[in-house]
Amino acid sequence: MTSDRIRILDGNIFVLSEDNGDIIDVRTNPCGFFELDTRFLSRWVLSVNGERLHPLAVHEPHYFEARFFLVPGTPTHYVDAKVSVIRERSIAGISFEERLTVLNHCPTAAEYVLHIEVDSDFAPVLAVEQRRVAPGRLYRRVEEGHLRLGYVRERFWRETTISADDPVEIDERGLTFRVRLDRNARWTTTLHVTGRVLRPDGEDVRNRLHRRRRPGRPELRRDLRRWLTNAPRLSCDWDTMTHTYQRSLVDLAGLRYSPLTLPTQAMPAAGLPWAATITGRDSVLTSLQALPVVPELAAATLRMLGIDQSTVLDDFREEEPGKILREFRYGEMAAFEEHPLSPYFGSADVTPLYVILLDEYERWTGDVDLVREFEAEARAALRWIDEYGDIRGDGYVWYQRRNERTGLVNQCWKDSPDAISYRDGRLPGQPRATCELQGYAYDAKRRGARLAREIWHDPAYADRLEREAAELKRRFNRDFWIADGEYYALALDGDGERVDALSSNIGHLLWSGIVDEARAGKIVEHLLGPALFSGWGVRTLGAGQGRYNPLGYHVGTVWPFDNALIAWGLRRYGYRREAGVIAEGIIAASAYFDGRMPEAFAGFDRELTRYPVRYPTANSPQALATGATFLLLRTLLGLEPYGEYLVVAPEVPARFGRIELLDIPGRWGRMDAIGTVHPGARTSPVA
Repeated sequence: MTSDRIRILDGNIFVLSEDNGDIIDVRTNPCGFFELDTRFLSRWVLSVNGERLHPLAVHEPHYFEARFFLVPGTPTHYVDAKVSVIRERSIAGISFEERLTVLNHCPTAAEYVLHIEVDSDFAPVLAVEQRRVAPGRLYRRVEEGHLRLGYVRERFWRETTISADDPVEIDERGLTFRVRLDRNARWTTTLHVTGRVLRPDGEDVRNRLHRRRRPGRPELRRDLRRWLTNAPRLSCDWDTMTHTYQRSLVDLAGLRYSPLTLPTQAMPAAGLPWAATITGRDSVLTSLQALPVVPELAAATLRMLGIDQSTVLDDFREEEPGKILREFRYGEMAAFEEHPLSPYFGSADVTPLYVILLDEYERWTGDVDLVREFEAEARAALRWIDEYGDIRGDGYVWYQRRNERTGLVNQCWKDSPDAISYRDGRLPGQPRATCELQGYAYDAKRRGARLAREIWHDPAYADRLEREAAELKRRFNRDFWIADGEYYALALDGDGERVDALSSNIGHLLWSGIVDEARAGKIVEHLLGPALFSGWGVRTLGAGQGRYNPLGYHVGTVWPFDNALIAWGLRRYGYRREAGVIAEGIIAASAYFDGRMPEAFAGFDRELTRYPVRYPTANSPQALATGATFLLLRTLLGLEPYGEYLVVAPEVPARFGRIELLDIPGRWGRMDAIGTVHPGARTSPVA
């Protein structure tokens, strides 16, 4: 998705448009009004006297509203424009509103015809690029001052209603206003666009599910003010860090999402446009990263994913008892089981990550009640690691899709089809055991042991988990180590042989603690070496590997969240300066994206391009990338909870100068953390 798209959002409701506010269906660059995984508007084009409009300025004051200042014609025509239009757009409840203001600059009275061309394909969000032929029936009709666009397929029924506050001519293709304005006069109207999710009896499904009305624009403004006021305050000598922090706070606020089944809880949706929904991995890792600023997100994530934990075997949805879901969608493809998306459990990493988040959340907040409430779910997740996760019975976590038709081939965080490969580019057979999965399992067992001993009061279970973790670490360092390269294999293949590509996954091993101390130094050399480190961050796959591509989604790009976890791991093993190098590179890159951390950017060498190159279809904003900002701050300041205290042990690169993070929430109440540059420190030559 190109950078000139303007977006407003509120959780999983969002509008993507051109920079003049028009919505035009372009396959490779989708625009639209989306809600619940459905596009409710695919065309929304404004013209004045038959001419389309050109933007002179665009302002995005909040994540849920935008303002466009427009004139007719192309840039060569508007020097003496006789009319201008202000287009103000906002999310409001389950609708979006558009306020149009026409200003007459003619020396005399003038007449204007405003026309809005309207259409909707009701495409599932994951199919908007496919030009899918809708199997259901589309309709459009004018009723009682409303234009209704609809789609019906058996019991699946979606409808868009459009109306205006002022008299308007409505036909099946759009709305027309005829306006006469005196000299220097103005005219204003407001349009309302509502997406409806209908039952067969015509009632909106949400009328019965929601116990509270979705907030309108004034409530969203008040909520954002509270959100920013309650978050820790950051002061940093490096303005880029401060700007990125503020932008990340606002983006994370916009991504908060209340599922239909839990309308009073807000967890992070994964990102726009492809993943504005519940995504287990993204919600868990975002909540983990955001603990220093908004720990309440973790509670909602743990509760929602715990409630939806699988208890059955289902090959189509790849369910197994104890498994935590990967994804939940509401659209047509899920409703008719064209894809197993409602819910889908095809991920091997979310289940151990759930236990990791549960433990870290309690360490940070002291909320033992939630840990006791979800004890059974945590035990079931730990049981899944040993039973269903261990496909080969060798003590490792493996994945192999149960759904051979539409299931994911790769069920780790690098889930694109070519993400797991040998050094020479060949793809391994199934099942696969990627290295970071073993690290997550090790960490989950260690953390589960702490919870069992200190909160669940089951010392025998704690002892068992600790023995299993120690044995897993011993075997892992034997079986995954590639002696001639001195790094860990990306994975084991179906025959138990090492998949020997050099990848960023080895950095996650430092975070989990599964790396032998004696080998950590070699891993650090690889992570900061020329094959993996681009100058901006660690690439997903090392340069020189068979499938390396600096513009490949999981085979050469740089992901901020990946780098944040790696930096945290470096800090864990005592490599504080190296952690600072990665933090400095990622934050420096954010300046080229106006402070908004992108999901991923290209892995080109910094010396080659001089600026980070945008990955063309990255989600933006994206929750994992947004959370990376907070985890990098935690790493630089050395924030670690110990009992009722927050320990602060900063290691700040010279570029950052002085960092102050004030009012950090946790079991200690509120606490400040201050980090200054050590005497003699200097800016990293690569950052």
